Amino acid sequence: MTQDDVTSRRRPAGAELPLAGGPPAERADAAQNRRRILAAAAAMVAERGPDALSMDEVAKAAGVGVGTVYRRFGDRAGLAYAVIDDREVQFQAAFLQGPPPLGPGASAPERIRAFLHALVDRTEDQLGLLLVAEMDSADARFTEGSYELYRQHLALLVGRIRPEADVRWLADALLAPLAANLYGYQRRTGGMSVARVKAGYDDLLAGLAADGGAAAP
Repeated sequence: MTQDDVTSRRRPAGAELPLAGGPPAERADAAQNRRRILAAAAAMVAERGPDALSMDEVAKAAGVGVGTVYRRFGDRAGLAYAVIDDREVQFQAAFLQGPPPLGPGASAPERIRAFLHALVDRTEDQLGLLLVAEMDSADARFTEGSYELYRQHLALLVGRIRPEADVRWLADALLAPLAANLYGYQRRTGGMSVARVKAGYDDLLAGLAADGGAAAP
């Protein structure tokens, strides 16, 4: 698998991601509607919390028909992911093309650690929206947003450490603790700190990288 393999997947229907680069080019009026919808959704979440996110109310606040919101974003999961799209594009640019250790130039173990630590921080910052998005349907976590891109990125790096391993399974295993419902349970009910979650990842990676990892260009 090459880095081109990681970045060339089609984005799923109804999602703004996972391809790096942001939304496709669109007409000026459509772009304006999109900005108004996302601004209304972001304001609603900020004022009332992510559970209050409503396609109908967002449409009213944005001054567009509710059908426009559904056509653009598909469902609440698609809308929730779109609200975090701009930050997601920046994150993708950082781990695909940015400086090491998150970007190319560090060893595979270093890049995996930097990526997972950054993903913990993102999950912490956007937990409310992720809970809405991932719980909207059983498969939303995997079919919306950037899950497949994350999975391919980790599989590529794990393969440089353990080429004989089932790298796709291991990539899923590394991402599993950051499912929003599990992460939220650990933080809110289990009382785990962000530092403890990151330390847990470090323990996992110590075993994975026991044989070391070659430097990645």
